[in-house]
Amino acid sequence: MVNLIGTYECKADAKGRLMMPVAFKKQLSPVLQEGFVLKRAVFQSCLELYPMKEWNLLMQKMNKLNRFKKKNNDFIRRFTAGVKVVEIDATGRLLIPKDLVSFAGIKKELVLSSAVNIIEIWDKAQYEKVIDDAAIDFADLAEEVMGFDDEISQE
Repeated sequence: MVNLIGTYECKADAKGRLMMPVAFKKQLSPVLQEGFVLKRAVFQSCLELYPMKEWNLLMQKMNKLNRFKKKNNDFIRRFTAGVKVVEIDATGRLLIPKDLVSFAGIKKELVLSSAVNIIEIWDKAQYEKVIDDAAIDFADLAEEVMGFDDEISQE
């Protein structure tokens, strides 16, 4: 499993190409040759870049869903809508397809942010708005998600 660290700003050119930050290229070097999957995020108007290994693990879980249940089939269709296999080229650039540029509202200024094992790709203005909006509720969210209600971890 890849554990990525960092948030970086960069620019996209008119064709939707961005130069992958050096720090991410170094962290991704063991998996660069395997390629990546780029998709729409579920909860935000950003993109998610999955190393192929991480994508394949996720697809193993998806393959266990019973497709004869309508909600499962609908979920799979929506989750995989717009999914593209992409590569980081020899010069370190990533091409974002036009339909995904449009979905994420990407202009020129971008933010690439690690989200554990994937990279989120945001239009910079959108990212800053989401971070600012979330700051108000973050303390409550942190307590709810990570507070563990007095459980003591023995690790």
